[in-house]
Amino acid sequence: MPHKVLTIIGARPQIIKAAALSRAFRNFYEGKITEILVHTGQHYDDNMSDIFFRQMNIPRPHYNLEVGSASHAIQTARMMERMEEVFLKEKPGAVVIYGDTNSTLAAAVAASKIHIPVVHIEAGLRSFNKSMPEEINRIVADHLSTLLFTPTKTGLKNLINEGFKENSEPPYHADNPKVYHCGDLMLDNSLYYAGLAEKTSNIMADLELQPNQFVLCTIHRDLNTDYPERLTAILNGIMQVAEGLNIKVVLPLHPRTRKKIMEIKGSEAVKKFQSHPMIMIIPPAGFLEMCILEKNTALVLTDSGGVQKEAYYFKKPCVVFRPETEWVEPVEYGCTLLADADEEKIFFCCKTLTENPPENFPPVFGNGKAAEFMAEKIFEFLNFQNR
Repeated sequence: MPHKVLTIIGARPQIIKAAALSRAFRNFYEGKITEILVHTGQHYDDNMSDIFFRQMNIPRPHYNLEVGSASHAIQTARMMERMEEVFLKEKPGAVVIYGDTNSTLAAAVAASKIHIPVVHIEAGLRSFNKSMPEEINRIVADHLSTLLFTPTKTGLKNLINEGFKENSEPPYHADNPKVYHCGDLMLDNSLYYAGLAEKTSNIMADLELQPNQFVLCTIHRDLNTDYPERLTAILNGIMQVAEGLNIKVVLPLHPRTRKKIMEIKGSEAVKKFQSHPMIMIIPPAGFLEMCILEKNTALVLTDSGGVQKEAYYFKKPCVVFRPETEWVEPVEYGCTLLADADEEKIFFCCKTLTENPPENFPPVFGNGKAAEFMAEKIFEFLNFQNR
């Protein structure tokens, strides 16, 4: 009988990350590992979810919990309740979770409560800012996990500082977890999909964009969207960049961010932003389209952890709308600058990176074979558990 693994996905980055590990399971462990995909429904808009399954050739989810949008507590509670039913029915050998969303937290708690081993991919990342919901989710998920795969040496150091052992011996369980430094499977995906994106996407022509003649921008984190003063400052900063550097800004707009912008009623900044001739607001882009935009942009502006990394993969300078980041290596090498929600600092950082673009992008995220390594270690763990 093949081992059974339940993979939890719910947000765009998790869907993309799951593609790499699912591919590794199929390529190397067909007939040995059965993967059951559980979609929480955390992101249920078609442009934010279904399109990714089609583009990535990821199998359709076996379950969709259809949780939808709600407050953090309500959304997490609904997920836990519905997940527990699935876990008890399927009886997996392990539950695989990704990143730092409410889906991640809910799965870690629900699985650990009924003694199902948790595998956390993208473990050990810390912003050291517990006002961010994602930071709480990361910490709790790590400390409930049995196998932890960290993409960077900094992540490994963070886990060791929190009491994890670097060289634990089996049998592994939540009280004796195993930590692996393995590189980032999103690098795997960027390498795998880059060629496909070039062949299939017409987004540059459709938007009439020229390489290195535009800035790519994304905004989605609660830290920015839920506070009108921060969101307004970011919009003003983006307009300063467009005007001061005389460059078009392309903004694939998350539905939630669009809603929050519209809620800032009577704002002169919002009115100006929405009609600004140098700001191009487009619907959320699929992963392949984002790859093309990231590869061809002159500069990336974002509050997304994933987009920060992707900018680094494509050797593009990046400015982050946050006071800190869990991806510290690009900051240390001067490839990423932190501007927070300070409109003057946003412009200053963009001007700095444009006038003195970074040239050194060391390979801090691995060799592009992280998913293969993870699949091997998960298979070894399941075999040990079933001896």
